[in-house]
Amino acid sequence: MSLRIGIIGFLSLYLMVGYGSNFLCNLIGFCYPAYKSIKAIESSRKDDDTQWLMYWVVYSVFSLLEFFADLLLFWIPFYWYFKCIFLLWCMMPIPHNGADMIYNRLIKVFFLKHESEIDDAMNSFGQKMDEAKKTVTKAATDAAADFVSDSMKGGKAE
Repeated sequence: MSLRIGIIGFLSLYLMVGYGSNFLCNLIGFCYPAYKSIKAIESSRKDDDTQWLMYWVVYSVFSLLEFFADLLLFWIPFYWYFKCIFLLWCMMPIPHNGADMIYNRLIKVFFLKHESEIDDAMNSFGQKMDEAKKTVTKAATDAAADFVSDSMKGGKAE
C-alpha cells in the first residue's frame, strides 16, 4: 500500500515539475486504454467495447482542442498533472466514467445536432481524396513509364 502511494506521489510530482511530463501524461493516457481496448475487442461483451470507444472519441476531441489551444495551455501551471487526472477520470469504470459523461452530454449532442453537415463534409472530403488519389496515381504511372522508356533508350534524350 505504501509503495503504491509512493509511486502515485512520485508520478504526481513528476507530472507537475518533471522534464518530459507531457510524454508521461500522454503515455498514461494511451497505454492502459490501448491495453483495455484490445482486451475489449477480444471479449464477447459489447459494453466494454462501447466504454473504450467513447474514451477514444473523447481523447481524440480533447487532443484536437489541445492542439489549437497549445499556446494558451503553456501558461497553465501543472497542466500535465491536471490533464493526467482528467484522462484517468475518463478511464474510470462506468458509474464514474468521465468519457461516458462527456460523450453523452457534449459530443453526442453536438454530433446529432450537426450530423447531416458532418456527413456532407465527410463525403465531400472522401470525393476530393479519391480525385487526388487518381491524379497522383496517374502522375506516378506516367513518371514510371517515362523512366522505363528513357531507360530502354539508354538514357539518351531525343
